[in-house]
Amino acid sequence: MNSPSSSIPQDGLFDASLVERLEPVDDGLMDANGGERKRFRAFEPDAVMLVPPSLEEWLPEGHLARFIAELVENELDLTRFYASHKKAKGQPPYDPRLMLRIVLYGYCTGVRSSRQLERACTDVVALRWLAAQQAPDFRSIGRFRQRHLAALANVFLQALELCRAAGMVKLGMVALDGTKLRANASRHKAMSYARLTEKQKVLAQEISDLMAEAKTVDESEDAKFGPGKRGDELPVELANRQARSKAMAAARASLEQEAADKARAEAEEKAAKRGDDDDEITGAGDTAARKAEPKPAAQRNFTDPEARIMKTADGSYHYCYNAQAVVDAGHQVIVAAELGQGANDYGQLVPMVERVQENLGMMPKTLSADAGYCSKANLVEAGRMEAEHGTGFFISTARVKHATPIPESPRGRIPANATLGERMARKLKTKPGKQVYSRRKVIVEPVFGQIKTRQGKHLLLRGLQNAQAEWKLLAAGHNLLKLHAFRAQGAG
Repeated sequence: MNSPSSSIPQDGLFDASLVERLEPVDDGLMDANGGERKRFRAFEPDAVMLVPPSLEEWLPEGHLARFIAELVENELDLTRFYASHKKAKGQPPYDPRLMLRIVLYGYCTGVRSSRQLERACTDVVALRWLAAQQAPDFRSIGRFRQRHLAALANVFLQALELCRAAGMVKLGMVALDGTKLRANASRHKAMSYARLTEKQKVLAQEISDLMAEAKTVDESEDAKFGPGKRGDELPVELANRQARSKAMAAARASLEQEAADKARAEAEEKAAKRGDDDDEITGAGDTAARKAEPKPAAQRNFTDPEARIMKTADGSYHYCYNAQAVVDAGHQVIVAAELGQGANDYGQLVPMVERVQENLGMMPKTLSADAGYCSKANLVEAGRMEAEHGTGFFISTARVKHATPIPESPRGRIPANATLGERMARKLKTKPGKQVYSRRKVIVEPVFGQIKTRQGKHLLLRGLQNAQAEWKLLAAGHNLLKLHAFRAQGAG
């Protein structure tokens, strides 16, 4: 007589004839009149599921993954990615097309960390299809992103050009705004200048004591340092303190340099306004820089020293970068994206307008910006660019609460002695000014909301240069999502 185990097929599947099939249980409540039970759809979790043999059949036509694959294969210039692989020796790396497909899809859908992408290449059908079931590990993904960071940032320009070719960018009306992006830096890994100065003294004494102890304890070398060691290796506690001391010194030097640079710039500006000559201006700057001292409360973060503490929209303070974007009104395409360390927006107006011209080779017809960009220097530059390129600038001169109506246009001639700010305020009260500025919020502010909701609120990469590249990659993902939707509607 055969044992029950002998009847089980060798391919690992159970013998269906030995399994008693039960009818699905109608597990529901009686109705109010004691009638028939509610019937449910059959639920058989142990049933064998026959799936398509090819992942190609799992993705519907028009899926974002197919759009990304088509872009990488036929529309993006991958020269920069391949150019960095010059050595023929070594283990063959993953094809840049494969890696770019999964990175772009990840940045479009909010799956950005290397470990998340590694898991998703196994668990998520779209990424598994994009990776051709190769599932690169998180180290390979991280190395690809770091190695090709500049090329990935350049994808923003290529995506922008594709949007323009599709007719999505007109530059008739654009809006400029900024948003705070959280840096990959903990507030608990930071220290103020006053605390740094105090802690450096304590560490210096601790290091001195440990060095003296290491030199005098010769008899316990074997017990302390282990057999086979020379006995002059640094103790772990000493090495840790020296590393902390080095990090603190670098943070303190950075704060002092920042204070000196700021003092120099302010002194040189004042000297120039007084009419001093070049030597006097330089001398004033040097003197101010030598005397400058950081404020005691000025801070530096040890995980990302280049991030700055900023007030965010919810009123709290975090280590952030200031992300800037110029958005075209037609389809909310980002036409310029930059990222900086300054908490305010004053210094960003002119560079962002110039970046639009660099990216697209032309200037917008009108540009609107909120009161954060209003300064005398910016209004002077706006007047110059308006005269040179014909761009109309509409910059708010005072912060206005949401839903507050713009005052009626004043009548009569503009006073001859009106300041630039008064002239701009008067311009915003005119009928064309109202029409342009009322569109600002609906052009640019939803873009930041869309990015933070779909793609992520935080930056993963540390350091200004890396964070800058990641912001451009996020902007590229936003534009690609817009292009995908545009083509899906049959308009492109």
